[in-house]
Amino acid sequence: MKITCAQAIIEALKLEEVEVIFGYPGGAVLPLYDSLRCSGIRHVLVRHEQAAAHAANGYSRSTGKVGVCIATSGPGATNLVTGIATAYMDSIPMVAITGQVPVDMIGRDVFQEVDITGATEPFTKHNYLAKNGQDIPRILKEAFHIAKTGRPGPVLIDIPKDVQESLIDFEYPSKVDLKGYRPTYKGHHNQLKRAARAIEKSMRPVICVGGGVISSGATGEVLEFANRIRAPVATTLMGIGAYPSKDPLFVGMIGQYGSHAANKAIDEADLLIVLGARMGDRATGKPEEFAKAANIVHIDIDPAEIGKNINTNIPIVGDIKTTVGELLNFDIDRKDWASWLDTVKGFKAESSIEEYWGAGLDPVHIIRALSSRCDDDTILVTDVGQHQLWAGKYFGINTPRTFLSSGGLGTMGYGLPAAIGAKIGKKDREVVLITGDGSFQMNMAELATISQEGLVIKIIILNNSTLGMVRELQEHYYDGRYYGVRMTGNPDFTKIAEAYGIEAIKVEKRGDIDSAIEKILESDRAIIGEFFIDPDANVIPNPGRWDNETHIRRIG
Repeated sequence: MKITCAQAIIEALKLEEVEVIFGYPGGAVLPLYDSLRCSGIRHVLVRHEQAAAHAANGYSRSTGKVGVCIATSGPGATNLVTGIATAYMDSIPMVAITGQVPVDMIGRDVFQEVDITGATEPFTKHNYLAKNGQDIPRILKEAFHIAKTGRPGPVLIDIPKDVQESLIDFEYPSKVDLKGYRPTYKGHHNQLKRAARAIEKSMRPVICVGGGVISSGATGEVLEFANRIRAPVATTLMGIGAYPSKDPLFVGMIGQYGSHAANKAIDEADLLIVLGARMGDRATGKPEEFAKAANIVHIDIDPAEIGKNINTNIPIVGDIKTTVGELLNFDIDRKDWASWLDTVKGFKAESSIEEYWGAGLDPVHIIRALSSRCDDDTILVTDVGQHQLWAGKYFGINTPRTFLSSGGLGTMGYGLPAAIGAKIGKKDREVVLITGDGSFQMNMAELATISQEGLVIKIIILNNSTLGMVRELQEHYYDGRYYGVRMTGNPDFTKIAEAYGIEAIKVEKRGDIDSAIEKILESDRAIIGEFFIDPDANVIPNPGRWDNETHIRRIG
C-alpha cells in the first residue's frame, strides 16, 4: 500500500525511536504536521524556530539520543541556522527537517523560498534536498546514522511540499552503506603502544578531557585510566562532567577562564594526554605557549582535529571509549607519581577565593551556594556570558550529561530552550538554568513553552543590567572605554514571569542568597530567581598570557 512521503517520514522517525520533536509549523510543512498529528510522537511547540534547535540540542545532550526539530521554509528554516551551527560546533547529534517550496518553483524566488542546504553546508555534518519522494526512507536512515556515528553532529533534510504530498511504496532500509564514510573507532596499535611508553616514562603527566569523552560514553574508562596512571585531570568547558569534580585527581577547567590549578598543571606537565577535545583558543591561549614543556598525545575520532590547534607528538585517531579501553590493556607502571601529585595539590591550594568586597551580590557565592544544595543528578544549563564561566568554574559537576552549555559558538539565548529540551528528555531530574539578563532576553518568549508544557524548571538570572562579558573585555583590552553594554531598558523580570504564570522572587541582599536558593530548589513549580549581582564583577581580574593582539581581534 502506498503512503504519502509525509507519512513515510513519521514512520521513519518512529522506527528511529524518536519520542519528541521540537518545532514551529508553517505552510511548507503542513503535510508533515498533518501526519504528525496522530502519530504518538510528542510535538513541542516553541515560540521561535531557533529555540526548536536549541531544545533539540538540550534533549540530545541530556539523553544521549538524536534531537529532532522541524521548521517551515524561508524564515522558518533560516531561524534554525544559529541552533544548527551551535550543535555543529559542539558535536551534538541532531536531525533538522525543513519544508521547501514545490520542486518546480525552486530557484524562482517564490514566497518563503531560501536555499537552506546551501546556507547550512558549512556547519552541518551533511544535508539533503529531497526532490524524489522514493528517496525519503533512505535519506532518513542515512541522516540518523550520520548524526550519531563518528563525531556526532547535525544533519539537515530539506523537503519540498509537493514531495511530502507524493505517494511512495514505504520500505525502511535495515542498514546504511555510505561510500567514503567509515569512522575509525579502534586506535592504531603502534600509536597506542607509543602513548603507553610515553606515559610510563613521564614524571608530570596531565589528562585533558573534552566533550568527546561524554559523547563516547567513556567516563568510566577515563576514570579508571586516570587512577591507573595517577595523573591529574583537567577539562575543557565542553568536557565538564566527563570527570567527577569531587575526585582527588580533578584540577578544574583549563583556559582563559579556567582554574589556576588546571592551567598551572598543564604549564608544568611533561606529558599532556588530550581526550576528545578540539583545543580551541579559549582553552589554549597562545598555541606556542600552551603546554610548551610537554609531549602531547591527542586522541580524537575526528582526524581533522588532531594537530589543528596544538602541535601533537603522538596522534591517535579513534573513539575515546575504545582507545582508552585499549590503553588500559597495556602494562603501564609509573614508578614515581607521588611527588607530582603533591605539587599539583599545592596548585589547588593556591586557588582559594578571597573575601568579596564588591557592590551588589557576589556571583561566586550564588554559584557555590547553589552547587552545595544540588545533587549529582541535577542538570545544570547555562547561557553564554560571565555566568556561564562562573558556573563552569565553581559549580561541582560529577555526572556526565548534567552540564549543558554552548561552548564553541557561544550562543546567547541557548539556555532557556536547552533547559526545556533537557527537562522533557529527563522529566524526573531537577533542571536548573543559570542565565544573565542579556542572554535571557534572547529567547525569553520560551517561558510560554514552559507554561504550555507544565515544565518544572528552576531559573536563576544573574542580573547586572550589563552585557558583562563584553564589558569585561572592554575593561581589559580597551582601557575601560565602555560602549553599548549597559542594558538600562531591562524589564522587571518578576513581572514578566507573572505574565506567563510563573512564580518569581527578587534577591538583593547578601544575607538572603542561601534562603532564596533553598526556596527555588524546593519549589514544585517553575520559578525564576532574579539575583542582582555586582555590575563590575569580573570572571578574571587579569587576562595574563591570553592578552595578545591575535586573541583581542578574535574575541574582543
